[in-house]
Amino acid sequence: MTDPSAFTASQKGAIRAIWLAHSTVLFTVGNKWFLTDPVWADTVSPFPWAGPRRFFDMPLAIDKLPPLEGVILSHDHYDHLDRKAIGRLAKGDHMFYCPLGLARYLVKWGVNREKIRELDWNEEIFTPGGIQLISAPARHFSGRGLFNRNRTLWTSWIIRNEEQSVFYSGDTGMHPGLEETGNKYGPFDLTIIEAGAYHPNWGSIHMGPENAVKAHRMLKGKILLPVHWGTFRLALHGWTEPAEDIISYAGKNGVSFLLPQPGECISLPHDTVVSGWWRRVPVVNPAG
Repeated sequence: MTDPSAFTASQKGAIRAIWLAHSTVLFTVGNKWFLTDPVWADTVSPFPWAGPRRFFDMPLAIDKLPPLEGVILSHDHYDHLDRKAIGRLAKGDHMFYCPLGLARYLVKWGVNREKIRELDWNEEIFTPGGIQLISAPARHFSGRGLFNRNRTLWTSWIIRNEEQSVFYSGDTGMHPGLEETGNKYGPFDLTIIEAGAYHPNWGSIHMGPENAVKAHRMLKGKILLPVHWGTFRLALHGWTEPAEDIISYAGKNGVSFLLPQPGECISLPHDTVVSGWWRRVPVVNPAG
């Protein structure tokens, strides 16, 4: 469970990061809290009674979140955009930042249109608290049904101020724009990059551990937080495999990384963190 004191302690000059599950991450820039791709649902599919079921409970309830500067959305897939979570987050005073086309979902689920900002790739905006957000190119796809594929955009995000910078990949495969982003906006204090739910044949739309480490280096990242793993069975590999592979690939490349327990708050700068929490969890489904 997340220690509530992590939200109130002011740590000037430090980025705080809390991996809650899958691609749902809390982090600070300029002491402002942001939340990525909030998913509190037990399953990720159009039907709550079907689809991949989460392996562990969320370590933090939505009503226990700190005051947010913004909710950051990468695309509309069910494992990144949870209707009920959005409906509950709609009651807050924070803004919602999303790629083109997602506003219609958010409005339908209760978010005030004035609280939503849609961005195209390479567009930028400043939050009310003065934090810059930039929508960066990604290689993926979108759609929440059989007949609406690629009608909304998918994106990566750069979140920064004059002292701190964070890159969030969302879902993406390898592409030249990562190096361009690193050259233009790097170095990044923290990169949050998808590393699980992958397959070698999916390289054009998903990273996997080896490419996550490569992308981190292309982005000139200082510390890597791998996400999109260990929560839902979305691929055929073992559910702990991404973490163990990150340890191997990052170690071979001299990359500092974080593998914290879900809900654990890490303050940056920080050396490598290997909590090993996944090794202590009973294996519910060794194939997923």
